[in-house]
Amino acid sequence: MIRSGICNPHLLALLTRVRHTNTVVIADSMFPHWPGLIEVDLSLVPGIPTVPQVVAAVLAQWNAGTAWMAEEFLQHNPEPVLGEFRAAFGTTPLQLEPHLNLKLRVPKALGLIRTGEHRIYTNVVLESA
Repeated sequence: MIRSGICNPHLLALLTRVRHTNTVVIADSMFPHWPGLIEVDLSLVPGIPTVPQVVAAVLAQWNAGTAWMAEEFLQHNPEPVLGEFRAAFGTTPLQLEPHLNLKLRVPKALGLIRTGEHRIYTNVVLESA
C-alpha cells in the first residue's frame, strides 16, 4: 500500500506511462474532453483541487523539464495567484505563450488531468525531462 505521495491509481497509471519528452496537461474544470487523450478527472467540487496543488503533487514525484502556460494568465490573475503557481513549479522552468499556441500542444499530450480549478488561463502543459 502506498504510504506517501500520489495515491490516485488512475493518476499514477498515467504518470508511469510518460517517457522522455512526453507531455501531460493539467487543466481547469472547464477544459473540454479531448479525444485520444488518457483523461484523469480529479475534480471534486469547484476549486478542489486547484491546478497548483496538482502541479506540486505531480512535480514532487515526477521529473519535468519544462512547463507551458498561456501568457494571458498574467493579465487575468492577481499577484497572489501568480505566487501560488511560482511556488508549485519550484525550479521547473515556465514558458509563457499565447493561449492559442498552448492549445496546439494539447493533441500531442499523452494525457489530461482535470482539476476543480475555476480561475482563468490556469491550464499547464508539463514535459517530462
